[in-house]
This record gives sequence, structure tokens and C-alpha cells, in this order.
Amino acid sequence: MMKKILILYDSISGNTQRMAEEVAVGAEEVDGVEVVIKSVDEARPQDLLEYDGIVVGSPTHCGVLSWKLKKFFDDSTKVAWGKVKGKIATAFTTSGGLGGGNEATLFSIISILMNYGYLVFGMPDYSGPGVTGHYGAVAVGKPKDLELEMCKLLGKQLALYVKAINY
Repeated sequence: MMKKILILYDSISGNTQRMAEEVAVGAEEVDGVEVVIKSVDEARPQDLLEYDGIVVGSPTHCGVLSWKLKKFFDDSTKVAWGKVKGKIATAFTTSGGLGGGNEATLFSIISILMNYGYLVFGMPDYSGPGVTGHYGAVAVGKPKDLELEMCKLLGKQLALYVKAINY
């Protein structure tokens, strides 16, 4: 049975979108997984029910996810709250500078995902010196090669978990 992954993102500068594309590259390395990328502007609450796994990407806004993604999840409660229990999820983010709140943004996304019932994960992997995915992938400004490599690792790990867990 083909498993389905949704990469849901918001992007203003294009940096978060670029990371979403690279997450897809990693997920597509795993056979038997269909990957769909959607901006928050084209997503609908029903999407949360139709995918086995999700990765949410947001620009960092004052240390939290974007208002569009927050609104999307707020508007999706009647459709998906508790109905995605056991599905796999993770996150990624971009910020304008160091100290911009990347990890706080990841925690805000993870908190929402956990409240919905998703199983979230981080990664102890390094894509290079000092570039990890403990809470998800991050980039400061335009994502560079090591950050994009972490996005690929994140996507691949999500696809492997989605295939491994039958719910």
C-alpha cells in the first residue's frame, strides 16, 4: 500500500519553500511513498486526514510559526482534532538571523502537532559540522548546502517512519 506524505509550508522570502522542496527530495528517496508539497494557502483541513505523515515548515515570526499556519491548524480542529492520532510528523523553519527563535518556532509547531495526536520526532543526525536536526531542520537566511542536506535527511527519515508504522 502506497503511503502518503504532506509537506505543508508557509514562505514569504522563498527560503522555507526551498527547504520544503528539499524535504521532498529526501522523502522521495524511499520507495512506496507519495509526496505532495502544499503551501498553507492551498491546503485544506481535510488534507490532514488524507496523509500518513506530515512535515510542517514555517518562517520564524517572533519565535513562533506564521499566523497563516496557526490559523490553518485552528481552523482544522473540527475536521482533524484527534483523528490523526498515531500519524507521523516533524517540522522545519527559517529565520532572518541568529537568535531569531528557530528552536522556539519548531517547538510551537511540534506542540500543535502533538495536540492533534501526531507522533513527532527529531533527529540526532548531523549533515555537517554543527548542523543537526534535533528538533527539525533550521536555516538562517537562505538555506545553504548543509541545511538543505538536513532537509533531505528529515524527509527521508519521515518517509521511513511512515512506512514502518501501521496504524
